[in-house]
Amino acid sequence: MAKLIFIGVLSGLFFSTTFVLNRLMSLDGGHWVWTASLRYFFMLLLLFGWFLSSGNLRLLRELLQLYRRHWLFWTLTGTVGFGFFYALISYSASFSPGWVIATTWQTTIIATPIVLLGFGKKVPVSALFFSVLIFAGVVLVNVSQAETAPLREVLMGGVPVLLAAFCYPLGNQLVWEVQNSGFARLPAITDPALNRPFAKVLLMTLGSIPFWLLVIVVCRPPAPAASQVMQTALVALFSGIVATSLFLHGRQLARDPYELSAVDATQASEVIFALIGEIIFLQAALPSMSGFAGIAMTIAGLCLYLRAQVR
Repeated sequence: MAKLIFIGVLSGLFFSTTFVLNRLMSLDGGHWVWTASLRYFFMLLLLFGWFLSSGNLRLLRELLQLYRRHWLFWTLTGTVGFGFFYALISYSASFSPGWVIATTWQTTIIATPIVLLGFGKKVPVSALFFSVLIFAGVVLVNVSQAETAPLREVLMGGVPVLLAAFCYPLGNQLVWEVQNSGFARLPAITDPALNRPFAKVLLMTLGSIPFWLLVIVVCRPPAPAASQVMQTALVALFSGIVATSLFLHGRQLARDPYELSAVDATQASEVIFALIGEIIFLQAALPSMSGFAGIAMTIAGLCLYLRAQVR
């Protein structure tokens, strides 16, 4: 269990770089469109590099053929699960500190069962109280920002993240549905190549590219600075590759639902790491007492929620 928690917390550390670096790019004047889109362009390069360097050229060809056969589906799920999700996260960084966004992002735990209900799945209601606790903590964190920021900035920083918290599990659930033939209006994709490491990430990343190109054309952002290009590359590496690999490895090592829930609960560490990172690297001010209270409520609710799921 100690090893699993260590792996999970380490992944949370690398995931937290997303919130800190996104905030840094925003404060440096970087446009959110480049913050969002460049990450996935770099992700595509890194994933292609990983498949080629690991001797998985045959698998790469299979995945590209799989994308070509179902390009419409992968464009849909990539746009929702990666495009909408990360565009909203990146946009919010222009208005809220990274630790606030990281805390608000924990509402994806609540959003996931709601998405499942939308697909006709049964979800346990035993953890409803803990869902309320998580949401109350997130609201308190965002309200604490109103002490020093206009209400408009608070809303522009919080609402997009709440929407992103639904987009991410929705995109992932669409992939699950096609693998398990669970939704009549979606194609059935049972190719075993889809179960290989990073297969879904590659296909969804490819599917998100048309969305990013469209956003760039519509928004016409000024050219990114060299520092923004480098920082989005770091986000792609740290969060997209390293953190994802560690998190999936930890979940794979889990032997029962209790260990699985422990690994999932470690992702609350993103909030702490994002806060520490902003204080050290961005000289951000400490949260107010209500901000600290909201963080504590959110993390406690998340841990209790996940524990309740395995009873």
